[in-house]
Amino acid sequence: MIKNIIFDFGDIFINLDKEGTYKAMAKLGVSAITEDMIKVYHAYEKGQISTSDFINFYQLKFPNISKEDLVAAWNCILLDFPPKRLSFLKELQKTNKYRLFLLSNTNDLHISWIQENWGMNLYNEFKNCFEQFYLSHQIHFRKPDKEIYEFVLQENNLLASETLFIDDLKENTDSAKKVGLKTWHLIPGLEDVTELFNKNYL
Repeated sequence: MIKNIIFDFGDIFINLDKEGTYKAMAKLGVSAITEDMIKVYHAYEKGQISTSDFINFYQLKFPNISKEDLVAAWNCILLDFPPKRLSFLKELQKTNKYRLFLLSNTNDLHISWIQENWGMNLYNEFKNCFEQFYLSHQIHFRKPDKEIYEFVLQENNLLASETLFIDDLKENTDSAKKVGLKTWHLIPGLEDVTELFNKNYL
């Protein structure tokens, strides 16, 4: 029996253009994503380096690109937040049937953009629907590393067998299965989190 639900953020609640940043960087003259760029990106998502260090890395690598253009390109992945998803989440919270958690690979620049774009009232309305709101750069773990799931389970005394994890990336749901979590690999564009009760996961 499912008692707890852990939700991803991107392409579960907020829509993403997963190629958006690559396209924007290409327009700025960055034609390839190198291994060192990926390494720095992962370190930034884990909160191991600061936003200024992250930006400085790119400015040293691409001195002709301004800080403003870099930040704008970085945030091009982020799109809209359909109101129906917030309504669904609030209704789910009101039932008190499940403990609700958010677990997201999110960095400081992205969450800052969301807070500014949504406004703090909407952001806090969303955040307050969850018992815990875990962002990778704040807890220093990132998916699909199994330690991030173990951290959430241990911190909240959750049984994996009673917990459903919803994510749009198969590598994340696959790793979650390995620690015993029930999973829904949600496919954006074909499925929506608001359809949860039409599925057989709960």
